[in-house]
Amino acid sequence: MADQQKIHPVTQDVEAAQPPTVPLMPRNSSKSDKGDPAEHFPPLKRTIPVMHSKPPKRRSCCCRCLCWTLSLVLLLIVIIGIVAGILYLVFRPKLPDYSVDKLQITQFNLSGDSSLSAAFDVTITATNPNKKIGIYYEGGSHISVWYTGTKLCEGSLPKFYQGHKNTTVLIVPLTGQTQDANGLLTSLQQQQQENGIIPLNLRVKQPVRIKLGKLKLMKVKFSVKCRLDVDSLSANNAISIRNSSCKFRLRL
Repeated sequence: MADQQKIHPVTQDVEAAQPPTVPLMPRNSSKSDKGDPAEHFPPLKRTIPVMHSKPPKRRSCCCRCLCWTLSLVLLLIVIIGIVAGILYLVFRPKLPDYSVDKLQITQFNLSGDSSLSAAFDVTITATNPNKKIGIYYEGGSHISVWYTGTKLCEGSLPKFYQGHKNTTVLIVPLTGQTQDANGLLTSLQQQQQENGIIPLNLRVKQPVRIKLGKLKLMKVKFSVKCRLDVDSLSANNAISIRNSSCKFRLRL
């Protein structure tokens, strides 16, 4: 019996039979157009913007409040201007006029203690030229006569009402006393001898109320400053006023 030849199948490793493949390019590299490995760059990263919550709009609220306030103030100014314009067209206000017509000195002498006693009677003419406006002269007025910064005498105007187109003549008594008046009296005498006149300043501060038709407005104050040039300050003599000028000023 012939020997049977046994044939055993041989399994050949396919992977061992194939030649090993060598990578053409190293890992993590790219190939350029010329075939050379390109330089490696890290992968690009996108930055995602972070959304923050918006704070409350406080600034816009403040701006709105400021705009409203300015608008109201502007509107109020416009309304006041319109009302003032209407009142001006209706009443046609004019400033009152004042003048010092006469100055009489009843006392002006130096006593033994070097004090100067003075007493003046000042005649003032007040004219209201308005047709529809009256003037209430309230209490608390003050009138004074000065010479180069020294007050000689003072007094007050009476309380009265001056109607439309009215002229009122007031005789106001003023009294005063100045201590250590030797130098003052010498200065007055030199001024009279050198220039023939003595400059005096008369100042008036008077609170008044204006009446527009039947409407009585709030109390305001005005001041009057008059420059007087007199020939002398001798007592019981006729004093001549060589020159006089007055300025009127209203103070709210």
